[in-house]
Amino acid sequence: MFAAVLVANRGEIAVRIIRTLRRLGVRAVLAASPADRLSLAAREADAVALLRGSSAAESYLDGEQLIAAARAHGCEAVHPGYGFLAESAAFARACAAAGLVFIGPPPGAMELLGDKARARQFAQGLGIPVVPGYDGPDDDEQLLGAAPEVGFPLLVKARAGGGGRGMRAAASLAELRALIPGARREAEAAFGDGSLLLERLVERPRHIEVQVLADGHGAAVHLGERECSLQRRRQKLVEEAPSPAVDAALRAELTAAAVRLAQAAGYVNAGTVEFLVGEPGASGRRPWYFLEVNPRLQVEHPVTEVVTGLDLVELQVRIAAAERLPFGQDEVRFAGHAIEFRVNAEDPAADFQPTGGEVRWWPGAGAAGWRVDAGYGDGDRVPGFYDSLLAKVVVRGRTREEAVSLLRGIPPGLVETPRTTAPLAQALADDPEFIRGEVHTGWLEERLPALLERSGAPAGAWAAAAAAAAQLAAGAGAFAGPAWIGAGTPALWLDDGRRTADALAFGEPAPGLRARAEAGRLVVEDGSGRCWTFRTALPPAPRRRAAADEGGGGAAALAPLAGTVAAVPVSAGQTVQPGDVLCVVHAMKMEHPVRADAAGVVTEVCVAPGAAVAAGEVLVRLEPRAG
Repeated sequence: MFAAVLVANRGEIAVRIIRTLRRLGVRAVLAASPADRLSLAAREADAVALLRGSSAAESYLDGEQLIAAARAHGCEAVHPGYGFLAESAAFARACAAAGLVFIGPPPGAMELLGDKARARQFAQGLGIPVVPGYDGPDDDEQLLGAAPEVGFPLLVKARAGGGGRGMRAAASLAELRALIPGARREAEAAFGDGSLLLERLVERPRHIEVQVLADGHGAAVHLGERECSLQRRRQKLVEEAPSPAVDAALRAELTAAAVRLAQAAGYVNAGTVEFLVGEPGASGRRPWYFLEVNPRLQVEHPVTEVVTGLDLVELQVRIAAAERLPFGQDEVRFAGHAIEFRVNAEDPAADFQPTGGEVRWWPGAGAAGWRVDAGYGDGDRVPGFYDSLLAKVVVRGRTREEAVSLLRGIPPGLVETPRTTAPLAQALADDPEFIRGEVHTGWLEERLPALLERSGAPAGAWAAAAAAAAQLAAGAGAFAGPAWIGAGTPALWLDDGRRTADALAFGEPAPGLRARAEAGRLVVEDGSGRCWTFRTALPPAPRRRAAADEGGGGAAALAPLAGTVAAVPVSAGQTVQPGDVLCVVHAMKMEHPVRADAAGVVTEVCVAPGAAVAAGEVLVRLEPRAG
């Protein structure tokens, strides 16, 4: 076993790795950017190696810095987590050259399977079905030339990395031409590799993946499948194990293909083989296609750990230390059903715009026996340089029905600030189609309007909170914070994590709801296990995307959040129409287009690609014109 390991990552996965290393008696050294120097991971590590630069490219993607940090701190191995350099064969080779063990697959297997194009070709050679597509030379004109043969609609995808980064859907050649530059930029920013491939878009598929483990002594096993179909913009939000759509026969086919592919590739360590599974045909059989291999640990690995009782990080470390797998396939046991919900610093009510800011956890988070893998502690700030994942909440039931019931108990106010995706958990758990497991990769996008409508606290809960606040204020109770806010008509402004509203406007409390004060908050519960939390708030300020120009008569397009300018597709003197993209800001590993609200003429471009901008900073000035 290693004496010391460098954790070359951040956020919840860094915390996750550090805790397992501590349990194994291994010294955990965290590589941290200046933006993460006070993070939860930094507080839990045995030592911190401070990197130069806060952007991903300057810090967690700088292999030379990471290797220097590992050597300076006496580390024998490097754990890359997921993302950043986790799938970089060049980094793995550089680690080996420096005398460090890379906790992941061998560089050769990573090159073969980490590149989606090569992995497709390899799978085809093994007789494993793949989605029709194009994986040849990828300059823009060759991609455009190959597209008609692939057929529309299609996907343009990053060849490296995962997590849906660099992926776009195109319904026509003109749309594909417009999407390629953004896909390359996003892939380059996320993985340091902007190469692309094309795949036919499979309508209404399910995204099923198989967890595999292989040691350096020839043994390989699978740990079952995970359902990862609930996605928005190709980003997973909910994962579960096992899949409600996979029967014993399909499970045998998928797991056998996954293990066969791993063994043929000479794979060692933990990896995930991903598949697209179609609707049942006339025979009742579901068609399936190999999609890609993620040669690393997955974000959603906890659901597999929960149903198998295994620690995947520990197994990764032991395999990297040349140990044998401690069990064979027949010894793997599966029990219960697990569902994971990702809590992202994104506001669902504002088109999932990243929110950032200071994290305030609800005091009861995790009290119901959930597993909460968090990358932040109370009072930590979320930097805008990286992705928006704050935490993952995993619930386990003896059956899927029981797990869904537990998911329903995740309160929308799980995180008080910033606004997060947590309010969607209860709405999903109440959706009949989700309850029946009738989902596909486009389902969440289709259902979002209805889910968002139901994702906040219901009117009766607001009214119950208002009644409790009034009683506590009258009796000098335990409710901390201002009671009545505003002049004239009484108003009690509360925030439930999704919106801020006058609680008195919601009428009478619904029957059966109980409200109490808890640590300066109002907690409302009912007999079904649902729970909503409220805190006092000021009336919301109007959201504005453009501000009046102090120079008179003009308008200014503002940065929606802190980030880096990715592109400025306009120039001074150019006429724009409503909806035209004025600037693209890259933040939290996503691109955020800033569009014109009205017709006008660009009078000044205030930023250039590569510039760092603050939230609210002027990007482009315009003179309004009649459309």
